[in-house]
Amino acid sequence: MIPSISLHRQNKTKKISIPVLQLFLILLFSPKSLRASQELIPNPNPIVSPSPIPSGDMSNQKKRNFQIEAFKHRVVVDPKYADKTWQILERAIHQIYNQDASGLSFEELYRNAYNMVLHKFGEKLYTGFIATMTGHLKEKAKIIESAQGGAFLEELNKKWNEHNKALEMIRDILMYMDRTYIESTKKPHVHPMGLILWKDNVVHSPKIHKRLLNTLLDLVQKERVGEVIDRGLVRNVTKMFMDLGEGVYQEDFEKPFLEASSEFYKVESMEFIEACDCGDYLKKAEKRLTEEIDRVGHYLDGKSEDKITSVVEREMIANHMQRLVHMENSGLVNMLLNDKYEDLGRMYNLFRRVTNGLATVRDVMTSHLREMGKQLVTDPEKSKDPVEFVQRLLDERDKYDKIISTAFGNDKTFQNALNSSFEYFINLNTRSPEFISLFVDDKLRKGLKGIADVDVEVILDKVMMLFRYLQEKDVFEKYYKQHVAKRLLSGKTVSDDAERSLIVKLKTECGYQFTSKLEGMFTDMKTSEDTMRGFYSSHPELSEGPTLIVQVLTTGSWPTQPAVPCNLPAEVSVLCEKFRSYYLGTHTGRRLSWQTNMGTADIKAVFGKGQKHELNVSTFQMCVLMLFNNSDRLSYKEIEQATEIPAPELKRCLQSLACVKGKNVIKKEPMSKDIGEDDLFVVNDKFTSKFYKVKIGTVVAQKETEPEKQETRQRVEEDRKPQIEAAIVRIMKSRKILDHNNIIAEVTKQLQPRFLANPTEIKKRIESLIERDFLERDNTDRKLYRYLA
Repeated sequence: MIPSISLHRQNKTKKISIPVLQLFLILLFSPKSLRASQELIPNPNPIVSPSPIPSGDMSNQKKRNFQIEAFKHRVVVDPKYADKTWQILERAIHQIYNQDASGLSFEELYRNAYNMVLHKFGEKLYTGFIATMTGHLKEKAKIIESAQGGAFLEELNKKWNEHNKALEMIRDILMYMDRTYIESTKKPHVHPMGLILWKDNVVHSPKIHKRLLNTLLDLVQKERVGEVIDRGLVRNVTKMFMDLGEGVYQEDFEKPFLEASSEFYKVESMEFIEACDCGDYLKKAEKRLTEEIDRVGHYLDGKSEDKITSVVEREMIANHMQRLVHMENSGLVNMLLNDKYEDLGRMYNLFRRVTNGLATVRDVMTSHLREMGKQLVTDPEKSKDPVEFVQRLLDERDKYDKIISTAFGNDKTFQNALNSSFEYFINLNTRSPEFISLFVDDKLRKGLKGIADVDVEVILDKVMMLFRYLQEKDVFEKYYKQHVAKRLLSGKTVSDDAERSLIVKLKTECGYQFTSKLEGMFTDMKTSEDTMRGFYSSHPELSEGPTLIVQVLTTGSWPTQPAVPCNLPAEVSVLCEKFRSYYLGTHTGRRLSWQTNMGTADIKAVFGKGQKHELNVSTFQMCVLMLFNNSDRLSYKEIEQATEIPAPELKRCLQSLACVKGKNVIKKEPMSKDIGEDDLFVVNDKFTSKFYKVKIGTVVAQKETEPEKQETRQRVEEDRKPQIEAAIVRIMKSRKILDHNNIIAEVTKQLQPRFLANPTEIKKRIESLIERDFLERDNTDRKLYRYLA
């Protein structure tokens, strides 16, 4: 019965019947459909809803009453309504699965399904839909099972596509049931239910399930061995698994796929590693990884990528890491020695994918570096030439820097391993600080001549890199000061800018204290130039005759050397006295001492047949040569008595003047390489040279003699004592009380930027401070020290 709306006005009732429910259906269906459904809509519970309407304040208007009344007659429902309606829908589902849906009215089908739910027949509709679809899927399963060979997957894919299309149509017809009945009963919706039915009746069919998995795995296996397969078909089937749910994909395909892949790569890796060298094996492993990633992109779930690559990494790399890096004639060490950047990069990229992979590569590289470096720095033959020694270190450093930047992606952990290895073996040779300073000396004397400023900075930066590895930086400082002093005093430095640039770098690295004396040397050289200009301005009469150039050196800034006695020629001695008088007259409270062993001279000489040359010699050599202005022949004893030069210095001086081929401006009788006290010396009238200016160097070893090394080492040790004491006092002043072991640790850490303090020496310095009442021992615990303010 259709309810009506009655309007009451002034006691007269005018009934207007409005089919409310039909009005709603008009919005959804055509009038033809509306008429066909009118007799099927029941209303067993008519609604009567009197609703008085309040009137306004107008005096002349009467109250209006509106009332909704029920229809006066009932509509009887056909008892077979549900069965008839379901038969209509069932036939439609059959037609859809039989691909004969062109004649169906989906509006009518939707309305029938709608009415069944509305009449409380939702359960019948839902169970009927499941039963009908199950029947069709079982029929499809039989067809799929009967397919042979390659047609099996094609038939499965075809039926799956048909099922999906049918499922979409059925879902549209049963949309109202989806939204109301299924929502209220919490049952699976139509589309998910259709997927479940497909999984249960087709995919998990006893005759399909195992066969489907084996077929897919066989196709993957064929592709791995180089055969071409229908990737599109495989993609459709694997996508079917994904559509059926993540759990279905994982359990029914992914898990068996990963297990089969693991076994495949386990066998293949064993075959490869027996037949290939390390480089070829890594190429094959890289290729396999690329193939699996490509495979995922074409027909597997994207989430499978990490899982399958993990299988390849485990079976082909992780399980063979140690054998690969240590493989004879082709492993990591061979790659490093032969600069195989491509293979090294491949190893780095593959090993980084597995746990402890890079650590394994790094450990082997570190071990190789330390062994190689140890052989380099402890080989006596390779330590004979300091410049070559340091150049080899720099070449090795450049080599491994390039490997790390090119092959290892500038990995910081590898850089740290490289640094620790160099620090280890450079300090195995106690002469490394001296050799590095000699290398710098060689470069700044002649090695940097003609090199662009940018390249000079590169060389200096490399030197600073080696300097950072030194544990005894104060030893380097000692030698470097000596070498800088010689360069400055002899005027042999290639570039003042390069000298100052290196000092700035040392200052940045070690602080002002490290370079203050070096900077003082350059200040002295500049001050000396101003002093000489003032000296000659005040003595214009000296413009004729010998020219004297004096460098006034501050004692604290320059390396301390004992003053060597020497009788200067009269002409030079007069000039020296005049300078002394001038300098002390302009500066009060100062004392001058001549360092004749550090000077040079340019003298003009005339040999037989009027051969003229300008000789650049040391001050000692000048003193010897000037004696021959008054004598043609002189004995060793006479020269020694006249010059008062110490015997070792005099012998080296005479050796350089008489025994060096091409520089022998005097002759020795008898001729030999060594200087004896009974030797006689005469001017070599036959001396010739193609150069007008001839430099005669002093015969001296580039490296220190053993006594000189001992002396330098002793000076270094003496200089360390006040530094160690200062560190102890600083620590105790802040801590007040500290035990012996902690003092050793703190002092070592604090002095590490300059040198590696010896615990025995630290203990001696503590004892010295106790004696001088800076510290005291605790009365009960003798290993505990107290600071005395």
